[in-house]
Amino acid sequence: MRQNKCKICRRLGTKLFLKGERCLSAKCSLTKKPYVPGEKKKRRARQLSEYGKELKEKQKMKNWYNLRERQFRKYVDTILNSRGKVEDAGTLLIIALETRLDNVVFRMGFSPSRVLARQMVSHGHFLVNGKPVNIPSYKVRKNDVISLKPGSAKKKLFHNVSESLKKQTPPAWLEVNISKAEGKVLRDPSFEEATPPAEVSSIFEFYSR
Repeated sequence: MRQNKCKICRRLGTKLFLKGERCLSAKCSLTKKPYVPGEKKKRRARQLSEYGKELKEKQKMKNWYNLRERQFRKYVDTILNSRGKVEDAGTLLIIALETRLDNVVFRMGFSPSRVLARQMVSHGHFLVNGKPVNIPSYKVRKNDVISLKPGSAKKKLFHNVSESLKKQTPPAWLEVNISKAEGKVLRDPSFEEATPPAEVSSIFEFYSR
């Protein structure tokens, strides 16, 4: 069952930008109703247990990247299985999530939200190094070039693509060519550049139970 995206943000008490530009406007539900859904007014926050805190951090990150539980857990479990072999598990998780093709399409500015970016990729609107890729979880690598399919540029969805790209300031690990409607991966993203909305260490603790 699909959850109301605005209620997800209100329940977690964090703006996760699940509705793109609407989240930046006065129409944002979290701005208008900064309390948990179902409550008439904002009440004193209940004291969460350690498990509750970890669950909340996990939910923030999972929804931030628009992933299902099974998908998100797979990423975390892969990192957990490497513990002892890696220096910074948090950064590895961020790299894995940020280099998903749907996230890169969002970061470049083709889409105002990761939700729409996932749909765009699934519908086959993008090329990676000149080849069509319709898998949102596809991992991009250094020097990969992501571009809009020539035929897709004519579709109504991308009529104002240049303006969309101009609105977005891409992270330093991505280089965007607005005139060509394409971007290049320069390097792996850093933890700081991703600005995750959650405490990553709590997420690892949650799945380690």
